Parts: sequence; structure tokens; C-alpha cells
Amino acid sequence: METRWSALMPDARNVTPLYLQLARNLATAIHCGVWSAGEALPSERTLSDAIGVSRITARKAIELLVEQGLIRRARGAGSFITPRVEDPLSRLTGFTKKMEQRGFRPDSVWLEREVRAANRDELLHLGLSPGAAVASLRRLRRADGIVMAVEHSALPVATVPDPHAIGDSLYSYLEQRGAAVVRALQHFRAVNASSEIAALMDLEPRTALLVITRIGYSADQRAIELTDTYCRDDYYDFVAELRT
Repeated sequence: METRWSALMPDARNVTPLYLQLARNLATAIHCGVWSAGEALPSERTLSDAIGVSRITARKAIELLVEQGLIRRARGAGSFITPRVEDPLSRLTGFTKKMEQRGFRPDSVWLEREVRAANRDELLHLGLSPGAAVASLRRLRRADGIVMAVEHSALPVATVPDPHAIGDSLYSYLEQRGAAVVRALQHFRAVNASSEIAALMDLEPRTALLVITRIGYSADQRAIELTDTYCRDDYYDFVAELRT
């Protein structure tokens, strides 16, 4: 028997119900990378036969992990490990680099790249004069083809004079121009998805999302980035380490 199968086997002597043991063991294996993001799980029958439990036990364990967002079901295709992003709150890293470091294949689908007049919030947060223009960037951020987030960024035109010159990574573009974001402040809030955002993320309207508003600063302490990112809460885990 493969090691990763044997590690899932529940202990019949344990008073904890078998399906909870199996769910816990499988969740641990997923978090440890034993099962890869996007990998197809075996069928309930194969799983139950391999580790010696009933199909009902296997089904209940998988259903529990579906509820927790660790596994997703695709009609007619089976069950798959859900890609998840564990995002340390103490580290400033762009989406592209973050996904690559975790073994995902990142890409973006551009929805908007234009220069326009700054709105009131952009004037305030970026310290711009009335009538100033910004580069407005709106895109879907994907990992392995799955939409992880909808992102809207505004930057002064002095920082991004040509929005269409940006490739896959905004932060790489800024570094090449000598205007890297070296510090950022982030604000988190929970919202319900609007009909537009829900359609872009293939979700039901009013699905719970996490919105991150980030203000990025250059080395000379100028605010050069204002970004709102709408994140799926079933794909993102944010981690903060606290010390005394």
C-alpha cells in the first residue's frame, strides 16, 4: 500500500468517529502537500477499498472537507484538491511571485487597462492634485486556471505612463522602472459579492468575500499604488505570526 494511503487509515480503537478521523487525516495530508492542488481524488469506492472503511465513511469524510473548502466537486468529473493560498501577512509579495513560489501556474485576464481621471478616493490615498490622472488596471488573478481574485489597481501616470506595457506582474514592471513598492498598508473587510463580481468569479451573488485594500509606498515614501482585491475565502488563508 502506498504511504499516502496508509497515512489516511483511521484507528478503529479510537473513540472518534471513523469519518472524522479520515477527514482529519486527509486534511493534514492536503496541508502538508502530500496531495497536490488540483489533483483528482480517487472515487469513494476506491478510497474505501484502499484504507478499509465503508463507502459511507469515505463519503461523509469527503463531504466534510468539501464544506471546509479543501475539496471541490466538479459534476461529471469527480472530486479535486482545492488550490489554496496561505498568505503570510508580514511579507510583501506580488501575486505572480507568490503563486510561483507555491507551485501554481499564475496568469491574469485583463478587464481594463486605461488612463483616466482619478476619483476622490484615489486623489486622497495617492496624494494627487485635483484633475490628476491614474493608470487604472482591472484583472482576474488566476492560479492553474481558477479565478482566485478580482483586482483593481490605480497608480499615478508618472509611475505607470503606459498601462499596456505591464506584463504578467505589476510589481516586476515597477521594479524595472525603478519604482518598486517596498512597503504597504493593508485593510481587510468582509463583503458580499455584487452581481458583477460574482459573475466574474463564477459564484452566487452575495457570496462572502474578503476585500483587501492595499496602499503601496515607494522607497521615497510616496504612495504609488491603491489596490482593491476581492478574494475567494475558500481559496485564501491569511496567516499572522504574533510574538510577545
